[in-house]
Amino acid sequence: MNGAGHDNHRRRSGIRRALGIVVASAVLAGGAEATTPTPSVLLITIDTLRPDALGWVAGRNRTPALDQIAGEGFRFPAAVAPAPLTLPSHASILTGLVPRRHGARDNGQVVAPGVVSLAERLAARGYATGAVVAGFPLDAMFGLDRGFASYDDTLPVQGQAWGERSALEVTAASLEWLTGLEAGRPFFLWVHYYDPHDPYEPPPEFRRSGPRGAYDGEVAAVDAAVGVLRAGLADRGLDRDVLTVFCADHGEALGEHGEATHGFFVYDSTVLVPLVVHWPGRVRAGQSSLPVRLVDVAPTVLDLVGLPAIEGVDGVSLRPLLEGRGLEPGPALVESLQPWLGYGWAPLAAVRTGGSKLIDAPRPELFDLGNDPGEVENLAPLLPKRVAELRRVLDALRAGGGSPFGGTVDPATLDALRALGYATGSGAPEAPPGLADPKDRLATKRKLDGGERALERGDPSTALDEFREVLEHEPDNRYALLRSAAALGALGRPADAIAPLERLVALDPDHAEAWYRLAEARSLAGQVEAAIGSWREVTRLQPRRAVAWSNLGAMLARTGQPIAAVDALVEATGLAPDDPTLAANLCAARVAAARAELGAGHREGAANQLAAAVAECPGLAARLAGDHKLGGLLP
Repeated sequence: MNGAGHDNHRRRSGIRRALGIVVASAVLAGGAEATTPTPSVLLITIDTLRPDALGWVAGRNRTPALDQIAGEGFRFPAAVAPAPLTLPSHASILTGLVPRRHGARDNGQVVAPGVVSLAERLAARGYATGAVVAGFPLDAMFGLDRGFASYDDTLPVQGQAWGERSALEVTAASLEWLTGLEAGRPFFLWVHYYDPHDPYEPPPEFRRSGPRGAYDGEVAAVDAAVGVLRAGLADRGLDRDVLTVFCADHGEALGEHGEATHGFFVYDSTVLVPLVVHWPGRVRAGQSSLPVRLVDVAPTVLDLVGLPAIEGVDGVSLRPLLEGRGLEPGPALVESLQPWLGYGWAPLAAVRTGGSKLIDAPRPELFDLGNDPGEVENLAPLLPKRVAELRRVLDALRAGGGSPFGGTVDPATLDALRALGYATGSGAPEAPPGLADPKDRLATKRKLDGGERALERGDPSTALDEFREVLEHEPDNRYALLRSAAALGALGRPADAIAPLERLVALDPDHAEAWYRLAEARSLAGQVEAAIGSWREVTRLQPRRAVAWSNLGAMLARTGQPIAAVDALVEATGLAPDDPTLAANLCAARVAAARAELGAGHREGAANQLAAAVAECPGLAARLAGDHKLGGLLP
């Protein structure tokens, strides 16, 4: 197809807008009053990090840099993430809102407009704000760049997918940004490391022994990079008054409960994370086993640096705990919509409170976390009153208001996320009753995962067999419908891909990726008029997708509609002004439109099209000068 292919994302600059028992109490040496120097803030997030991969938590994997931060700071080894997914959890860290309120409830969605971020609040108080992220789920297009004057999401391209930046590359980019700071100006720097995310491929010197040696080795590699980052801060004299917050966004199952990685279930293996608050001289060392929440991070930072809280957030400041006073953490709400959005199965939600955890599923699960931290014994059938009590708490949390649901993005984006192991679907948040329990679909999911792996290794025939076997039992399985069409496309059979895609858009008329693939299949199969209608659906659902407008323009030109083609290509070039292919296509379309206008006797319209074409592509003037029909209309 015509168009831009991968969008070219580079470094960006400002483009938008119960009382707890404390194991060892920490006391603030002094309040963060307005009369004191303004501290800088360093937020370090490590993707896919289980607490037991850290030396200071489990004593089994040496992580000296992170262990030092923890030893000097106040430690929470069992904080609760709001979702086992990168974007939703990071959005909660930066906003203090649960996913249903900030809008990004799955990777590939967008943080809702109007949501206030920690970066925005700090920027408004004069902080220099910068972010360096290492994985595609945090690309600026998803909305976490708001408030950052510099948002560095530069990623390598590996084949048709985005790769990740290594921990040392992230550290180097972070130190480069720090080097350019105005002297004496406080900064807020968010540094995101992605290495522990599947696939686990640590540098050889960091690989550990045992069945999870590769995963632990990835964590060790990040730890080394954090050591370099902290040394760089010291070398630049920027470590003297820095509030550092370190946490993970979610954990990793590593086979627990039948889950290989994360995102599908909401067991503690993927939602418990480490959290450390480090501020020498201001926050003393200590530890609490309380299940504080990642939504508490932003309120805590603002409180500690002496700035007003963001109103209406779901998190609370942890400052009372840091001062050795009592604090009863609120119930922790956890969710995963991936079973619904990606497969058509029941979504999952959970609430953790008072040492209990309820997972709301077609077959609910209740766990006594004090006696059963591995969540092995389901007490729901034995304790129906406790289930009902916790469900009321969960329902109250879910009814606590919400912002507009985060929009979906384009299929190339979703392909990139799928290459990272995520299932993605449309933006529809509400699931009907009577859906399958994800626990009962593990075998099906493994088969779908096997089909996806076959596609990744270039074996679409095997992939198609796997997807079709699922469709024999679940004809409406969204993943199988979508990816069987992808396999058919890879086999050079676009016409055969149309039927499963038509079924999918009938099931979900707002499934943007399905419309995109259907438009593409119809275009390749020569169904031009039907393709135009499909491309228009894509641009309706994804009005900021340049390649969709480009492909619409190509189809319109093919059917002798050059003026409409120009309009579509103007939209495309406006969205991707640096794409030379789109610019050339627009100029060609303008010339065709000029001929059409002239043929209809509209000399002025023809001249206007030529003038715009020459302004956009100056080399056209010489080539058209000898054209006996158009040459005389050149400006």
